[in-house]
Order: sequence, then C-alpha cells, then structure tokens
Amino acid sequence: MLKGFFNVPTPVNEPILGYAPGSKERELLKAAIADARAEKIDIPMYIGGKEVHTDQKGKVTPPHDHQHLLAEYSKGNKDHVTQAIDAALAAKGSWENLSWEHRAAIFLKAADLIAGPYRYKLNAATMLGQSKNAYQAEIDSACELIDFLRFNVSYMSDIYKQQPPVSPKGSWNRVEQRPLEGFVFALTPFNFTAIAGNLPTSVAMMGNVVVWKPANTQIYAANVLMQIFREAGLPDGVINLVYVSGPDAGEVIFNHADFAGIHFTGSTGVFQDIWKTIGTNIHKYKTYPRIVGETGGKDFILVHGSAEAEASSTAIIRGAFEYQGQKCSAASRVYVAKSIWPKVKEFMLRDIATFKMGGTEDFSNFINAVIDENSFNKLTKFIDEAKQDASVEVITGGNYDKSKGYFIEPTVLVVQDPNYVTMSEELFGPVLTLFVYDDEKFDDILDTVDSTSIYALTGAVIAQDRYAIEKATQRLRNAAGNFYINDKCTGAVVGQQPFGGARGSGTNDKAGSMINLLRWVSPRTIKESFDPPKDYRYPFLAND
Repeated sequence: MLKGFFNVPTPVNEPILGYAPGSKERELLKAAIADARAEKIDIPMYIGGKEVHTDQKGKVTPPHDHQHLLAEYSKGNKDHVTQAIDAALAAKGSWENLSWEHRAAIFLKAADLIAGPYRYKLNAATMLGQSKNAYQAEIDSACELIDFLRFNVSYMSDIYKQQPPVSPKGSWNRVEQRPLEGFVFALTPFNFTAIAGNLPTSVAMMGNVVVWKPANTQIYAANVLMQIFREAGLPDGVINLVYVSGPDAGEVIFNHADFAGIHFTGSTGVFQDIWKTIGTNIHKYKTYPRIVGETGGKDFILVHGSAEAEASSTAIIRGAFEYQGQKCSAASRVYVAKSIWPKVKEFMLRDIATFKMGGTEDFSNFINAVIDENSFNKLTKFIDEAKQDASVEVITGGNYDKSKGYFIEPTVLVVQDPNYVTMSEELFGPVLTLFVYDDEKFDDILDTVDSTSIYALTGAVIAQDRYAIEKATQRLRNAAGNFYINDKCTGAVVGQQPFGGARGSGTNDKAGSMINLLRWVSPRTIKESFDPPKDYRYPFLAND
C-alpha cells in the first residue's frame, strides 16, 4: 500500500554521446574496451545475493572475433532454478512492504550509475558481447536503459496517485496496488541490453520478485547489469540471475504454484509454446499468471510515389542495417513505387557501398557481426536460395565469411513476387527484401502490406502526399503497433513512443509506459465506512 507520497524527479531522455574523434567519451570507451579484452572473467549466477559458481562452464566470445575468449560463465540446472525461486519468495515479504519511494530510490540510483561510472563498462560489454558499434551500444545499453529506469519510476508514482474520484460523506474509498502474489519470470533476449535490464526491473519496481534468465549471448552485459543493481542497493533475492537451458527453466517455473507471471522478449514460437504450457498448467497456480510478451516482427517501409528519394533511401538502409538488422523493429520488407525506385535505388547503392564492416573496436565500422553461428547459417541459407532463384535479383551484398567472425554483407533482394518467402518470414539479420509496385496500385499494395505477415510490430510510410499518408495510416492501423510517417521504422524512445505490437508480435503492453507497469500489480479497492448503518431497513419499507 502507498505509505506516503513524495514527488519524484521529472524524467528527461538521457543525452546521447557522439563519440566523435578527439572526444573524452571516445577515449574512455576505447579504454573500457581494451580493459575488457585484456581480462578473461568468471561470471557467476546470482541467487539470493550469493555468487554461484558451477563446474560446468559456457564460453563468451565476441561474435566478430570468435576465437577470443572474453569470459566463462557458470551453467546452472533445475536445482538452481528452484533455489532462485526459493530466494525470490524468501525476499518477497520485506521487498513488497518496503515503502515505494525506497524502491524507487534504488532504481534511480541504478540509472545514475549507468549514466556515470558504469556507462563505458556497460557499453563496452555490449559492444564486445553482442557486436554492437559504439553508437548502437550508446543508444541501447546506456540511454534507453537509463530512460526505462527513470521514466518507470515516474510512471510508478503516477499509478500510486490514482485513486477513486468520489468518496461520499461518511466513507472513504481508496485503491491499493498490490504486487502479484508469487514470483515473476523474466526471459530476456540478446539484442538489447536495455530490454535485458528493463524486463526484470520494471517488475521488481512494483514490489515483485524475479527469476531472470537472459539469452546466453547476452550474459556478458547481464553480469554488469547485476553489478550495477547490487551497487544501487537492490536487496538480496529480489532479482535472481540464472544461466540455465530453456527446458530446465520451464520445467520448474511453469509447474510451480507460485508462478505469477512472465515478462518476455524473444521469438513468437517460443512465446506461443510458453503460453500453451501455462494454459495446460493453469490449475496448478494460485493466481492467473500475467503473460506479457514482445516477440517477432516483419517490419515494413512503404514508399509512395510522392516521397523524397534520398530521405527514403536513408530511412531504408538505416532501418534495415543498423545493428545488422537484429532488431525486432528492423525494416526487412520494403515496397517502393515504380516511379521513384530508380532514384531510391541509386541512393541506396551509393550509400551501402560506403559501409565498412568489421569488429566493434574499430569505430569506423558501421556493420559488425551477427550474433552467433546459428544465426549466420540461417541467414546465409536464405541468401544462397535467393541467388539460385531466377525471380530474385541481388542488387548488393550476398557475400559472407565466418572464419574470424560471423560477418554477412548487407544484402538487398529485389523480388517479383510480393509473397516471396523473405517478404513474410522473419530473418533477423542484414537481409532486406524489396518489391517494386505500380504507382496506380497503391490501394492494392496497402492490402498486401497488411496481409503478408503474421506480425504487426513496426511499419512506416514515406510520402509527401498527405492524402496518401492518411490512407496508409488508416488502412494499416492494425499492421503495426509503432507506426512512423516519413521516418525509419526503428528507434522508439522511452517517454516518446511506447513500444510494442500485436498480432504475432506480442501482447502490445508497451514497454516504457505506464501500461506495462500496470501489468505487474493487482489492485485492491478498499471502502471504509465511518458511520455504518445500524438498522437493516431501507426507507422504502416504511408504512404509507
């Protein structure tokens, strides 16, 4: 229950550092990268505040330099999952009864630690462990996570302030926002350190306790996040970090009576399997679990004949190839009007030809490696099949090499069939598929965009014709949870564009907004009567 109200700092978006040559931040980040590469560390699990080491180890290597060993991490098993649940439940009573402003202070301090002394260490860990360039790491592991923490604290205070507007004379109505009854499972992806930090902390902020399992390919930065949370004063057992297989985690967690919810970002297939398992086991739980997930995307950019060609090209190549296309929001299918395509193509080929590809340690590299060998093999299979298809033209890229790192050239496929496999299936890499449509068939292409994919995460329309913009906005209202006009379809900012999509892309609970935090509380309404009646009889019972 709200024990008092204190104004929280008004959040503002964290300024993005530029890392230009000669800048202090560039020097500090390069030093942090060098320090990280110079030392092999042993990464523990964190259960009940204890660092847990096991004899079974996993390896952490940079995707762009897979022979270099950055760290080894301790692999866990079902017993460790049980221990994490027990530790969470043991911490639950004290944590949920801690005044909300003291919970808030912990996460505000964590934001300040990331903005200050940990900024370069966390960015370096993301650059090395997940092969992100300096700018992509800065907007992710520093700025977006700082924004999540600060804005969520503000949203939390707004939630607690919401009370019934009416209390009739002689009574008092109020609402208590209770944490969920049990523990929450946070299952986080490799591609955004900010997501890995937000999923457990947004839950914990509202008084819940968490078992957190990150993707194996994000463990290196997740370890730094736990160091930050602990230094910020997070009590033992509130967030427990384990490195276990998905089946081991699921076997224990989804059969536990105290399972209260899952906060998930990952693939649609995995999320749907989790949902089915929860449904099958629903009779085992004390409460109906909250199921919150952001999953896949097959995100589109629609270029109208009235669009400005160079702006269209920039939106396409940034949307498709920043972080090697490994964003849920990345542009992976593009529809361009025939009248403007020659100019758009010219600008695209001009700019893509200037891309440099290599390790993140060289700040002149715009393109880095895909996350691992499985991703590399999946993507190159699609590229090879496209090369053999007479109906597909590879206008740039198509080459790849995994001898040192998992490098794939940014590849653009132009297809004759708008239903070609790479127009509808999520690839999650630097492969863009483009279809050229007849200008007079704009209405038809809107139907195609809307129906081609099971996903509905992000999308964009680029046009100068306001009637075309309005038509696209209306006709594609269910095709994207985040819709952009005259911009790329990536880059949602906390406090500006809450993020999430529907259809096969998830539950659309909008990370970075009050909507998401409301999923992690269970309201109780309380009515108190100051002068309760002492006679059961109502006035209508009186005799005439």
